[in-house]
Amino acid sequence: MTMIKKSTVVMGTMAAAVALTAAQASAQENWTMTSTWPDSIALIEIDRNWVDMVNRITGDDLQIDFRAGGTLMPGTQVFDAVETGSIEAAGDWPGYWAGTNSAFSPLATHTMLFNGVDYLNWIYGWGGAELYDEIYGQFDMVYLPYGITNNESGFRGNTPIESIADLEGLRLRLSGRDQGRVLEQLGGSQVTLAGEEIYQAVERGVVDGAEFSTPGVDFEAGFHEVADYWSVPGWHQSASVFGVMINRDAWDALSEETQDKLRIAAQANMAWSIAWSERSSTQGTQDFLDAGTEINPLPDEDLDRIQEISNAVIIEGACENPDHAAVYHSQISYLQEYATWRDISAPFNMSRAMDNLPSLEEIEACM
Repeated sequence: MTMIKKSTVVMGTMAAAVALTAAQASAQENWTMTSTWPDSIALIEIDRNWVDMVNRITGDDLQIDFRAGGTLMPGTQVFDAVETGSIEAAGDWPGYWAGTNSAFSPLATHTMLFNGVDYLNWIYGWGGAELYDEIYGQFDMVYLPYGITNNESGFRGNTPIESIADLEGLRLRLSGRDQGRVLEQLGGSQVTLAGEEIYQAVERGVVDGAEFSTPGVDFEAGFHEVADYWSVPGWHQSASVFGVMINRDAWDALSEETQDKLRIAAQANMAWSIAWSERSSTQGTQDFLDAGTEINPLPDEDLDRIQEISNAVIIEGACENPDHAAVYHSQISYLQEYATWRDISAPFNMSRAMDNLPSLEEIEACM
């Protein structure tokens, strides 16, 4: 081969390599992602931890530019923004969208049902993940659950709530469709406020009390400064799930390998989030005690009454919406199936032991 031919081959090879490198560079996906949580609410750390993990493990295939809630749009608008493709992704709590489809409510939390481990079991072992995709898929989204917190704090305010009789006539900030229905039957009324509005609402007496999140999140939000009393347990939300809404077109543009990495990051983030939340809740509880907050536990008979009302509310919602019924049917079926092993393994069982479940037969009659 002559020197000229060799040079031509080398130049051609170099050109092909440059073209390949350019093609690979241009193949990188760049997403904008926001959240329902502003920087002032500690729950944003669940979103941030997942984004940081994804940006590390996807390398040149995907990079996510994460913006705190409220910096691009109000948190109430992130659902529509992802659905329409205005942004590629957003972290959320599914219960905020229950007005769009009531099935989002049990995908987010329960009154008197799952604890955190129950959600984990159900999502990965009993078909829960597929139901998230089915419900969010109706809105051209893929959904990856990636955070769980155990039961929330309970109500905080300047009037002690020592029994359900004390709820009569109280105006309480409470999030969740089913939660509001239960509260109304207990004599209280639901007030809807964004998380960042709660502090001033309690301070100024706009509401008689409020719930928001776990003790660690609540303490960081400063509620010990405006509320003297804390009613426990957090029966209104026995656990909560958080995740990321992803626009379907943006998801489909990723390679299967990158999609798998996002799923793996979501599973890892979920395990991390439970430990992060429980550690934070432990410290937050001590912080509230140190600040002089008075804790008022509800008696067992009151919790039994709340369970009865909650069961009736579940049946009511199931008969209004087949999607709602399908989610609850799956979740209650899990509790019934898991009880066999759960009860044998007591006292080392992880799931919440329950003797009074909503009727599967009544839910099936509504499906």
